[in-house]
Amino acid sequence: MINLLKSCELCPRRCKVDRYKKNGFCKASDKIKIALVSLHQWEEPCLVGENGAGTIFFANCNLRCCFCQNYEISHQGRGVEIEIDRLAEIFLEQQDRGSANIELVTPTHYVPQIVEALKIAKTHGLNLPIVYNSNAYENVETIELLKNHVDIFLPDLKYFDDEIAIKYSAAKNYFEIATAAIMKMFELVGKNIFDLNGQLQRGLIVRHLILPNHRHDSIKIIEWLYKTFGDEIFISLMNQYTPLFNASQHKKINRRLTTFEYNSVINHAVDLGIKNCFIQEGFTASKNFIPNFDFSGV
Repeated sequence: MINLLKSCELCPRRCKVDRYKKNGFCKASDKIKIALVSLHQWEEPCLVGENGAGTIFFANCNLRCCFCQNYEISHQGRGVEIEIDRLAEIFLEQQDRGSANIELVTPTHYVPQIVEALKIAKTHGLNLPIVYNSNAYENVETIELLKNHVDIFLPDLKYFDDEIAIKYSAAKNYFEIATAAIMKMFELVGKNIFDLNGQLQRGLIVRHLILPNHRHDSIKIIEWLYKTFGDEIFISLMNQYTPLFNASQHKKINRRLTTFEYNSVINHAVDLGIKNCFIQEGFTASKNFIPNFDFSGV
């Protein structure tokens, strides 16, 4: 599987570069790069348990979201290079810390190395649910590589309109590609399964970050999700958008979301009959919720 890096087509960019020699669109080499290992409390309640989700933030990204709150690692590549054996150790260390799961954040471009590290860690006692937290701009064949390795998929379905996806993330055919990937994710893990404490053990949660001035795009997204999956998955509607990085270059998204915009999307979800939906309450659009990428735990 590691040989896939020699002509990389892991994501829809299909750069076909030899990552042992040069970097493609995502700027990742053959080395795994991590910016932070943490116990994260600010995920959906069914993912945090008593001590938090066992997040591992990978550096670099196959999108170019102009508003990315994690731009230090996604755009600027801030992180520490490690080997596969070290990643396996990190998985086990997170388990020893009492994490609810192993949550892989922005992992697409490291899938071959992650799979190898998971194989190693599981032979040494790793038994936590594995969460794959991605931007959904994925190739179906890459998601297929995760079969029997990932228990929970946590994609962020960002855009319905292709023009918006291109404008803000340089992602052509985003909705077509992302929805095909999400359907494959559901095929691999099926309906959500919870333990007796209400913690998700297997399944699919689709996140959507509502952008200012784009609530109608959000409504189209939740309509597609409900039409496609009904209540067999959970939807997570987020109001935490904060205009960071290069958002100031785009007038429509150079502000926070209004209460009216967020509530209008929530109300539409209620009108559709959606039951399995997480919503955010209170003031979540703050830099205070952004992790400090100081290489802790790496």
